[in-house]
Amino acid sequence: MQPLAYQYQPWWLQQTTALALIGLWLAVVIALALLVRRRWRQQREWSRKLVHIGSGAVVPLAWALAVDRWLAIAAAATITLVAAFNHRRRLLPAIEDVGRTSYGTVAYGASITLLLLAYWPQRADAVCAGVLVMAIGDGLAGLIGPLLPSRSWTLFGQRRSLAGTGTMAAASLLVLGSLAALRGGSPGPSALVSITTTAVLLEQIGWGGLDNLSVPLAVAWLWQSLCG
Repeated sequence: MQPLAYQYQPWWLQQTTALALIGLWLAVVIALALLVRRRWRQQREWSRKLVHIGSGAVVPLAWALAVDRWLAIAAAATITLVAAFNHRRRLLPAIEDVGRTSYGTVAYGASITLLLLAYWPQRADAVCAGVLVMAIGDGLAGLIGPLLPSRSWTLFGQRRSLAGTGTMAAASLLVLGSLAALRGGSPGPSALVSITTTAVLLEQIGWGGLDNLSVPLAVAWLWQSLCG
C-alpha cells in the first residue's frame, strides 16, 4: 500500500518520484556491477548476473509505486533499445561481456516490455511472477551453478549443471510461493510446481539467452491462467 502522503500527491509528481526512485535503483545496480567487474576481473559472469537479478526488482518496485501503464511500457522499451545498442557497442561491458554469444540482456528487456503491454497494471502480479522467476531463479542458477561441483550436460551448445538447475527450481518455487502468499494462497501448491517445472524446462533449452524471453512470458501466462 502506498504511503498516505504519496497518495495525495499530484499525478505528475507521483510518477516523477516513482521513475526517479527506479532510476536511482538501476544506477546503484549498474555501479555495483562495475565495481564487481573491476574487483573480480576473471569472473565476468558475476557482474552480468548482478544486473540480471537487480534489474528484476524494478517490476515490484514499479508495482508498489503505482507507475502508470504507458510510462512503464515506454521506460521498458527505452531500456530495451539501450540494451540492444550496448549489445552491439559494448559501452558497458559489465552487462554484456561474457565471452559467448548471448542475446539475454535484450531478450530480458523485450520480455518485460511485452509483459507490461499484456498485463500492466491489472495483473501486475503476473508480470512480477514472470520477471522475478527469471531474475532470481536464473540469476542465482548462473552464479551458484559454476561454483558447486555437480553433474553437468550440454543442450544446444549451452552448459547446464545439476547445481544450477536445482538452484533455479528452488529459487523459482520460493518466488512463486511468496507471491501466492501475498494473494492469499492462490495459485495452490500443485500449480506452483507446474509453473516452476515449466520455467526450468524452458531455461534448459534456451539458446543464446533467449530463455530470458521464453521463461518470463510462459510463467506470467501460466500464473494468470491458473490464478483465474
